[in-house]
Amino acid sequence: MNEHYYGVIMAGGVGTRFWPMSRKDHPKQFIDILGTGETLIQQTVRRFRGICPEENIFIVTNADYTDLVRKQLPGIRPQNILSEPSRRNTAPCIAYATHKIGAMDPDAVLVVAPSDHIILKEDEFRNDILAGLRAAEENEWLLTLGIRPSRPDTGYGYIQFDEKNAWNKDHRVAKVVTFTEKPQLEMARSFLASGDFLWNSGIFIWSLRSVQKAFKAHLPELYQLFSKGQHLFNTPDEQAFIVNAYTVCKSISIDYGVMEKADNVHVIAADFGWSDLGTWGSLYDTQVKDEKGNSIVGDYVMAYDTNNCIINMPTGKLAVIQGMDGYIIVEDDGILLICRREDEQQIRQFVNDVKVEKGEEYV
Repeated sequence: MNEHYYGVIMAGGVGTRFWPMSRKDHPKQFIDILGTGETLIQQTVRRFRGICPEENIFIVTNADYTDLVRKQLPGIRPQNILSEPSRRNTAPCIAYATHKIGAMDPDAVLVVAPSDHIILKEDEFRNDILAGLRAAEENEWLLTLGIRPSRPDTGYGYIQFDEKNAWNKDHRVAKVVTFTEKPQLEMARSFLASGDFLWNSGIFIWSLRSVQKAFKAHLPELYQLFSKGQHLFNTPDEQAFIVNAYTVCKSISIDYGVMEKADNVHVIAADFGWSDLGTWGSLYDTQVKDEKGNSIVGDYVMAYDTNNCIINMPTGKLAVIQGMDGYIIVEDDGILLICRREDEQQIRQFVNDVKVEKGEEYV
């Protein structure tokens, strides 16, 4: 296994759209939301053990979740758990990780991935990631994984690629033309029909030198901010520096801050059974359904005249459900959500209303 390969797992999100299972103090990446016996972050780390040495796996999370990470991932060294004092989106998160790793290994090649995605074909995932790491070693590229779309989904970002400008060593790797964020349905349909658009997975691969050069060119203030502490990384003074840095660094995504501006971005076309698990609906799409189209998690669920529903109940909770069609029905820790599947985007508003009217303890 290549000692210069590193995995950076981003695990600081709140996951509001999976309320009530996902709460501020215990968000979805720390939940066994699929009922498999593993939380999402545990699944993610297990996949990365086949890609890089375990001592090269780093977790970037919010300081509120550091103890959860340590508890759920006892194999990860404490110094590999990076605690962000506040949420500043993905660019500062990635800048922190790259500077910390760069202080140890200037020849590092990194894959950066969220902690809460579903990957159904894990062998294919590892093969695609390893192919991307090899490509990043040989080229000064910023690589992203693009997923071959199966439907005109308006909830994903899209990447247009230039098939004529594919890499001669691996024709799945091609130069990126444009990024488009969550298009309208008609545009998504045209993207699907064209054949030269992929879903943006939010998984990135690059060499340390390439990504730091990109930060310096496109986010110079952020680059300079973290560079000032280069001599402090991996020392007892690291965390104090990070706390100060996060008070002044701006909140910006890596997509907007770097990927959409750089001219050396390439995409790997992949198909490994991916879902970003952003909503209950995306979970429904990946789950096995019964003969009536219901996705049921829970060992004591009894459904009558019920069709096309997402039902998620805690172990040992008896639920008898009758006459429902196309609903999300979720119970967790004394909170019950019943919502039409077609209205799931309103869950964020529900959470805001609950916070205002009933209190923070329910969100």
